[in-house]
Amino acid sequence: MPDFFHTALTEKLPNLRRFALSLCRSAHVADDLVQITVERALIARKSFDPASRIEFWLFRILKNAWIDMTRKQKVRGQELDIHDSPELGGEHSHQGETRLMVANVLEAVEQLPLEQREVVVLVCFEELSYAEAADILNIPKGTIMSRLSRARAAIALKTGIK
Repeated sequence: MPDFFHTALTEKLPNLRRFALSLCRSAHVADDLVQITVERALIARKSFDPASRIEFWLFRILKNAWIDMTRKQKVRGQELDIHDSPELGGEHSHQGETRLMVANVLEAVEQLPLEQREVVVLVCFEELSYAEAADILNIPKGTIMSRLSRARAAIALKTGIK
C-alpha cells in the first residue's frame, strides 16, 4: 500500500513535467529532469517536512537539477534531438479561434527568456503565489513581480492581446 509521500509524489508528476518543459523546452530533457527530481526526492525523503507543501519542495529539487544539468551542458555543449517537434495544432487547424489564441500565447511564452518563462509557469500555470514562486526560485518577491510584468507585456505584444 502506497504511503502519503509516494501518493503525493505521483500526483505532482504532471506539474513537475510542465515546469521542466518550461525550463528546457524539450520533452526528452523534461522527462529526464522529472526522473532526476523523483530520484532525488526519494533519496532525500527524510528531509521533507510533512507540514510543508510537497510541490514547493519538488519544484526546488527540479530547479536545482536543471541548474546542475545546464552547468554540465556548458562543458559538453548543446545536444539537439531531431525527433523533438512540439505540435500545437498550427494556424490552419480547424479547432477554432480559441485554440489558435491559446497556441499563440503558448508560443509567445516559449519565446520568453528563461527567467520570465519559469515565473509565468509557476504563477500562471501552477497557480502559485508570488511568495511561493520566489521561495522556489530563491529570488525576492519583487523580482517575481517584475519578471511577470515584463513577461505579460512581451506576451501581449507578440499576440496582440491587450
